[in-house]
Amino acid sequence: MNLKPAIPRHILLLLASIFWALAGLILCIRAIGWLEVIGTATLVVAETLSLAVAVIAYVFWFSRLVVKNITRIRHLPERACAFAFTAWHGYLMIGLMMTLGITLRNTSIPRIYLAIPYAVMGGVLIGGSIKLCREFLGGRPAGPLHRRADS
Repeated sequence: MNLKPAIPRHILLLLASIFWALAGLILCIRAIGWLEVIGTATLVVAETLSLAVAVIAYVFWFSRLVVKNITRIRHLPERACAFAFTAWHGYLMIGLMMTLGITLRNTSIPRIYLAIPYAVMGGVLIGGSIKLCREFLGGRPAGPLHRRADS
């Protein structure tokens, strides 16, 4: 009996994109809900700040992680375990991030102060999801290791 559900490795890019998008949306929706209690002008400032920090964090940090994940998936066998859309240590990071999020929500820190980091992380995850989806759909190569013949 084989307990390792194998799927085409290309589908792992789609799975990773979907999971990252869902996690990012959950964080952004939560942040928006927390920010609704403030005035419109402050809301615009908080959202603009969150977006700016998310773009900077994505460009200078998270995009490299996305490329590493795409490269790792591209080097898997043609049929790989359905759970290989993230590396094993990625699951540890997911667990730590979820634990941190739950812990922060259960502290006395006002939600308004948690909204910006939640929105930033959500934006970063959505950015990564877009890059993964583009790779799945045959968009630009993920990095220098994956130049296509027609490039």
